[in-house]
Amino acid sequence: MEVLRWQLDAGVDETIGDEPLNHFAAPPQPEASAGLAKPPVKVKASASAENILHDACAAAANAGTIEELKAAVAGFDGCALKKTATNLVFGDGNPKAKIVLIGEGPGAEEDRQGVPFVGPSGLLLDKMLASIGLDRDSVYISNTVFWRPPGNRTPTSGETALCLPFVERLMELIDPEILITLGGPAAKAMLAETAGIGRLRGKWYTYSTPKLSRPVQATALFHPAYLLRSPDHKREAWHDLLMIRDKLDQVS
Repeated sequence: MEVLRWQLDAGVDETIGDEPLNHFAAPPQPEASAGLAKPPVKVKASASAENILHDACAAAANAGTIEELKAAVAGFDGCALKKTATNLVFGDGNPKAKIVLIGEGPGAEEDRQGVPFVGPSGLLLDKMLASIGLDRDSVYISNTVFWRPPGNRTPTSGETALCLPFVERLMELIDPEILITLGGPAAKAMLAETAGIGRLRGKWYTYSTPKLSRPVQATALFHPAYLLRSPDHKREAWHDLLMIRDKLDQVS
């Protein structure tokens, strides 16, 4: 029971597969034929990944509207997260908004409802937006991946890379004035930065793609889930929100 409690506290609330895997067991030995072991079969994983990424780029580029892009994501089977998720979590808000917020990935409640930021961190995000006169009707919210990672773990770089063409196309279709990344993983993916969120926040960057009409002003915020765990950083988040409000007033 103590092990189960520890797993729940760590965010492990789902299992995958009917049989447990023994990761400590010795790997199976290759079969011998005429006294010689068969050479291992080499799988061209990189080529396969390149093909999947090419398919993602092509599907994203062909989308001319938000609805077409959502349909393209729903029909994309290249990301393994889709196999373990309950629902696609594409986006929420105003597709003509001046502000787009990109988080890390859906959580358990988002996976159940198919809407981003509807759990405890979503409630805090709503309050953060309201503090500077914004709501879900005046922004658009999405994530770097569109399906919940098992156990709410951080998406891998490969999972993020496969979803990134769709996220970039989403930015091109909305064409906002401001991009706000929520949390370190989203900041690194969208801003191509390697520093931690503590160093990235409080500054302005530029985000661009070949098809955007002009570079978008971008900044990074602490993820609301992090602020729930570390309320001492809410003061810094408040200063960042005021900075965003000032920037929005300038571009309005």
